[in-house]
Amino acid sequence: MKIALVGIGKIARDQHIPAIAASADWDLAATVSRHGAVEGVESFSDFDAMLSARPDIPAVSLCLPPVPRFDYAAAALRAGRHVMLEKPPGATLSECHALEAMARDRGLSLYATWHSREAAQVAPAKAWLAGKTIRQARVTWKEDVRRWHPGQDWIWRPGGLGVFDPGINALSILTEILPEPVHLTRARLTFPSNRQTPIAADLGFAHPGGADVTAVFDWRQKGEQTWTIEIETDEGALLLAEGGARLSIDGVEQPVAKAEGMPLSGEYPRLYVKMAALVARGGIDMDLAPMTHVADAFTLGERLVTDPFHD
Repeated sequence: MKIALVGIGKIARDQHIPAIAASADWDLAATVSRHGAVEGVESFSDFDAMLSARPDIPAVSLCLPPVPRFDYAAAALRAGRHVMLEKPPGATLSECHALEAMARDRGLSLYATWHSREAAQVAPAKAWLAGKTIRQARVTWKEDVRRWHPGQDWIWRPGGLGVFDPGINALSILTEILPEPVHLTRARLTFPSNRQTPIAADLGFAHPGGADVTAVFDWRQKGEQTWTIEIETDEGALLLAEGGARLSIDGVEQPVAKAEGMPLSGEYPRLYVKMAALVARGGIDMDLAPMTHVADAFTLGERLVTDPFHD
């Protein structure tokens, strides 16, 4: 199937373009960007012009920042195209609900992707936790914003999410693997004095079984980066490390097993496999659980102010 990629920035070049190139399901037929292009692929600077000129392209993948994404997604759905959304699926929950309603009304597929859920050891972690009693869960997501988001000023503006841009990846894994859902009860958000979004967050959740569930996000980590989820149960302890790429049970690292019918490796290749399956059956996947926790954090969050941040 032909697909158009909208927003040719760092994430598109690092992940989406290679994933589509390796896909047996998709052919990159057009790009839309004010500045970027892909050699050998028809490029447009205007989205409406692409929709008008290429009615043969049934699907679009949106890699734009969250704030402008709604207008593009709505235009694509009105034009009868299936839509794939980079995480987070929108700037607000209400616009995500509106997009889902539009897709259902038109019989189109809509996919809110959470790439970290496709990390190699997330599914095995979920399978191991099934049926166990959770006693404690600790999420630690600390990285260097200058390394991963150089010059991306939009992440510091309203709607850019700040440290929740990577933190929502951790929440997407947590909401996927826990046998029972949790809800946020407290948040402490640390804002640079010159920015509109937080650089750090400390979260606490209520668990139906009374487990102690916490998360700490920080964008000021130097040296080794930390992306871990530690869970203690009545039958042992689990550690997901490197963003879900590595899994240990009671201190013993587990081998990576190939998921049936899915690529052995690569979060984004798996997303495009799932998008093809959704389109084939006319399905919609708009799980908003990770984004709901972020919205709740901004609602409940205690605001702390720290030193100004300069890229």
